[in-house]
Amino acid sequence: MAPELDLPAKRHGAADGVSTPSASHFPNPPASAYDEPNTENRMGMYAMRLGMLLKYKGEAGGPDMDVVLEAERLGFDSVWSGESWGVDTVTPLTWVLAQTTKIKAGAGIMQMPARTPACAAMTMMTLNAMSGGRFLMGVGPSGPQVIEGWHGEKFGKPLMRTREYIEILRKALARDEPLMHEGEHYQIPYAGEGATGLGKPLKSILHGDPTNPIYTASFSPAGLRTAGEVADGTLPIYMSPEQAGLITDHVQDGITKRKDGKTMADFDVSPYVRVAMGDDLQACRDKIKPELALYIGGMGAREKNFYNDYAKRLGYEDAAREIQDNFLGGRRKDAMAAVPDALVDELCLVGPADRIKDRVQVWKEAGKDGSVGAILLGGASKDAMRVIAEAAL
Repeated sequence: MAPELDLPAKRHGAADGVSTPSASHFPNPPASAYDEPNTENRMGMYAMRLGMLLKYKGEAGGPDMDVVLEAERLGFDSVWSGESWGVDTVTPLTWVLAQTTKIKAGAGIMQMPARTPACAAMTMMTLNAMSGGRFLMGVGPSGPQVIEGWHGEKFGKPLMRTREYIEILRKALARDEPLMHEGEHYQIPYAGEGATGLGKPLKSILHGDPTNPIYTASFSPAGLRTAGEVADGTLPIYMSPEQAGLITDHVQDGITKRKDGKTMADFDVSPYVRVAMGDDLQACRDKIKPELALYIGGMGAREKNFYNDYAKRLGYEDAAREIQDNFLGGRRKDAMAAVPDALVDELCLVGPADRIKDRVQVWKEAGKDGSVGAILLGGASKDAMRVIAEAAL
């Protein structure tokens, strides 16, 4: 079993009112929106980049811009939105970009089989042109339940699709020549069954920026190696700062195969970190446990669950088996109860403000050696965001 984490901390600040501006246009951000932000704060100390996960499920009025604008005011680097089989990732981010001036907006992630690579490149170039380069592209294969069950597309080979998709994105952005690709998943121009023969290679009318980073949502060892080889960053759904090598070692293996000379120092690992702040530590842990039980216990088959495997590699072998046995056996409350407090503490930011502040320092240490570029906060209230910003920035 991994050790219990005992973390003290400090107080948090008072709330500030934030008004929502009009969404009538895209403000012009700094010209260097893609430049790496300064890693030192005003006192010359290391400052970790922060991001937030946007929770939007189709409510009238759009995403909660009070929270986004507070993140921007606090100096957060980015806000990220995902998609499953309801709200798409791009539309909420467009809304955010129209009402902000500095913060970046990232797709975490676009489901690759739902859009052709050329369509994704058009979206990327258009949003960056409109926002001054503040859109971040994240792509991933999603899962067969969504791709075949919702989109009606063949799931195929996810790692091969990832390689081809990113290769096509980079070609489209570079505009060195008309777009052409011959692969297992994509053929541009299309010349297969039913083709008219009229298609010809085209070069984007819009000029893209080939230096725009491309992220994946990799988590399996093979996916992380692929990310290291072909992407610029990855967004692990979970990560332990004390055991960062369980993620970064696989990324490094992929980076050694790159042909562009990039190293681990050029690669951005930005994990999702769930937040539950409150005076009752156990109650905060219990808010996180249902999601961990779902992923460790029920995401994938018994023999192939990457989240279960990761929990085992972290040192929670017995707990991971118990969670999975209970979840697959229909005993979901027992599965939640089997999630160790120490696992929640290791992966998430939970408990009183003082405790969270001290835990942020552990993440900052992981950032100093290049293992973590940013932490992307999920479920953080505005008060929690202020506490974490004070500790991290």
